[in-house]
Amino acid sequence: MVTVSDYAVRQNAEGKDFVVLILQGDMELVKSQTTGSFYATAKKCTITSTFNEHTAAALIGKEIPGKIIKQDCEPYEFIVPETAEVLELSHRWVYVPEVQKHNEITFSKNGSLVEA
Repeated sequence: MVTVSDYAVRQNAEGKDFVVLILQGDMELVKSQTTGSFYATAKKCTITSTFNEHTAAALIGKEIPGKIIKQDCEPYEFIVPETAEVLELSHRWVYVPEVQKHNEITFSKNGSLVEA
């Protein structure tokens, strides 16, 4: 499960505003490569939406089936807001919905209904 943790207003190439939902995964414990100590973190990503700000704000706290995964992409520069350090990254975090099975109904070869 992921949780809608916030929303943000962004602008497209034509300068029109649109709303993105900020999704956050479950808490994870990660071991620091520098200190060897564990710290708590959570994966985050954004998804575009057709919602207005009022609707997006009402969705904060809603849980959605799925997970956030790491996806390779073309390298890009990322500036760490707290330190202004410039990093080159070649991945991004994306939301993947959980596939839900529906009750499937199949028919036998003789035409009798059989529940799958």
